[in-house]
Amino acid sequence: MLKRAVSLQGVAGIDEAGRGPLAGPVVAAAVILDPARRIAGLRDSKALAGEERERLAILIRARALAWAVGVANVGEIDELNILHATMLAMRRAVAALSVTPEAAWIDGDRCPDLPCPTRAIVKGDRDVVVIAAASILAKTARDALLVVLDRRYPVYGFARNKGYGTPDHLAALARHGPCPAHRRSFEPVRQPQLDF
Repeated sequence: MLKRAVSLQGVAGIDEAGRGPLAGPVVAAAVILDPARRIAGLRDSKALAGEERERLAILIRARALAWAVGVANVGEIDELNILHATMLAMRRAVAALSVTPEAAWIDGDRCPDLPCPTRAIVKGDRDVVVIAAASILAKTARDALLVVLDRRYPVYGFARNKGYGTPDHLAALARHGPCPAHRRSFEPVRQPQLDF
């Protein structure tokens, strides 16, 4: 198994946040954990309350051997499509690491083109601690970016909905039309529903 083939401290876990929303960037994180500085409670970011996610993100940034975040913006999402933009964000995260990983384990069923061996792990954010750590950093980094976008474009409620197509967000989109933070290639933005 790959876990025996490489030392765990050389493995970068990679995950993304923000593939499904109608607005904002897609964000990926890469993390190389330090086995000597364990972090209790790491799990898939979706299984954590917001305060716990933020607390763990601080610990990950303080204790990891290396961590980095990569972003693909709305223009890149619209130009490349969300899958390719996600792979771009992942490549950027790995390129920004201060330590070169021996291998990269990626949540999901596809791997970006990286300068190290890669392994896709379906439900990796649930089952592999280093990927869970990356999921936490990606989610908290993206949430922070959406809070900034909310201050710039307050009518859409980005701080609450994080760019997802909630009823309130769709109603605001129908009422005000899209803003520069919206993904123009996504169908509800291209043709917002007007009957709410």
